[in-house]
Amino acid sequence: MAVVRSVNVGRPRAAPWATTGRTSIDKTPVVGRVRATIAGLVGDEVSNRCHHGGPDKAVYAYAREALDDWAAELGHDLPDGQLGENLTLSGLDVDACEIGERWEVGEVVLEVRSPRTPCRTLSGWMDHCGLPAEAWLRRFTERARPGAYLRVLGEGTLAAGDEVRVRHRPGHGVTVALMFRAVHLDRTLLPRLLEVPDLVPEARLAAERWAAGGGLPG
Repeated sequence: MAVVRSVNVGRPRAAPWATTGRTSIDKTPVVGRVRATIAGLVGDEVSNRCHHGGPDKAVYAYAREALDDWAAELGHDLPDGQLGENLTLSGLDVDACEIGERWEVGEVVLEVRSPRTPCRTLSGWMDHCGLPAEAWLRRFTERARPGAYLRVLGEGTLAAGDEVRVRHRPGHGVTVALMFRAVHLDRTLLPRLLEVPDLVPEARLAAERWAAGGGLPG
């Protein structure tokens, strides 16, 4: 059974190593139920609104099993929320979920929208935490286990211990991991993204340009 291990929130803090000088990546588990709105989780706040937040990135989910794999590789325990995820899930391979898949979690309906893109703030955060994160961005990208950004389709509350029920799977086969590989590792996969009916605009533009001309503009 897939469940929420923890619900994690964070507020902006000064961070000289972050690209904007402040970050909300330091997220900690919340006790009790948390309200999810189309803007995200109440109590969570976005620092860099140019690249984070908005309806298509309202909530970020990551699998506990993937965190455990990273912990084994890095030789350090990684707590829930270490990668800045709002929902740490257990029993669900987030990266194998399809784009457009819908989950029911507590009172909330969530939709898988896109993979997370690794950034320098994530790399700086890992280093700040004292983790051996050499070439972190490259390693994170090569693993293609990015976790998923979610859209809130039905507002309500959720909490640690809630079951994650998959209520709809589109069937096109374009998973979070496949979309990530298409955008960051193998652009010949970009046309596959056009099989997603409601693809996020930036990914659709990249896929359409590749399909039309065999490449991306310089």
